[in-house]
Amino acid sequence: MLRDFFRRVLALMKKEFITIWNDPKTKGIIIGLPIVQLLIFSNAATMEVQNIDVVALDRSKSVESRELLSRFENSPRFRNFYYVENEKDFKKKLDEQKVQIGLMINNDFARDIKSGSIAEVQVIADGRQTNSASIASGYASQIIAGYGAEINPSPQPSPPRGERASIGAGINPSVRNWFNPNLEYKWYILTVIVAMLSLVTTLILTALSIARERELGTFDQLIVSPLSSPEILLGKSIPPLIIAMLLTMVMTGIVILFFHIPFAGSVILFLVSIFISLLAIVGVGLYISSICNTQQQAILSVMTFMMPAVLLSGFISPIEDMPVFLQYLTWLNPVRFFMVLTRGIFLKGMGLEDVITNLIPLIIIASITLTLAGRTFKRKLG
Repeated sequence: MLRDFFRRVLALMKKEFITIWNDPKTKGIIIGLPIVQLLIFSNAATMEVQNIDVVALDRSKSVESRELLSRFENSPRFRNFYYVENEKDFKKKLDEQKVQIGLMINNDFARDIKSGSIAEVQVIADGRQTNSASIASGYASQIIAGYGAEINPSPQPSPPRGERASIGAGINPSVRNWFNPNLEYKWYILTVIVAMLSLVTTLILTALSIARERELGTFDQLIVSPLSSPEILLGKSIPPLIIAMLLTMVMTGIVILFFHIPFAGSVILFLVSIFISLLAIVGVGLYISSICNTQQQAILSVMTFMMPAVLLSGFISPIEDMPVFLQYLTWLNPVRFFMVLTRGIFLKGMGLEDVITNLIPLIIIASITLTLAGRTFKRKLG
């Protein structure tokens, strides 16, 4: 009995592999597209801010102000500089988004430096691009602080209450970055992209599987075949799972060999985490496929699922910064835990205890989604 069960499931799996391989569009999606996206996103999806355009209003026109501005001009992060003579032109450059930040130096800038007083430099950022504005302002503050430390290296006494410390305050910050010492954005973005592309591939393949049978008119043949509902679901879910696992390993190899990102964790834990994460996504894909009559409907449903799943995964903004009710909602999102596991095992070398903590929600989600897909499929057969 068990032998016949496996024989029927293997026969359906073989049919599914042949169908996927013989479909040029599907073959391109699972082989070429993820690799191309990995290479494109590694360079296009950058967390750095460079080529910053600046408008400067230098009312001091002194040696000190020109020296400070030259620090910006010689920085590789800043590109075009626009020097204006009045606030109207200064504001216009920012309003028209010609620049990302503006530097305003007061008349008494040089005099304050020479007298040891607090020298003011106003940095104005275009807040319409929140992330870029924050990072560009940080770069500007570093340059100003560095210049201030050079012209006034000795520590200054604490200012009276309510006043700000001078630029040359004698504070020497010691900054260290764990798990990504040089803050290489590619370390973050590539480990996340591997997870994202694996999930998308699995979701698309499983979502199209049963919908394709309905659209091609071969679904009735499955119904009258000796295959039971669990056997059909197994035969439809295992091939996408195997393909996604192989694709993930290939992309991981590319990330390690070509982008030189060190793999700090356990390979076994990584593979187990990938398998369980993809299993949870298989359940989502099968449920989508069981309720859709055409492949177009399945694709649209996948897009509908992926957008909130990515937004609630912590990829764009930290989960801790979301409203409380959305934080609870993320516990239903398998993408959240897959990203935590991928980054944690890859960069941090996440231990067994932390891995299990994130695998338990994935196992629960996989059980729920696979059970829901199975019941929906049975109801459709009835």
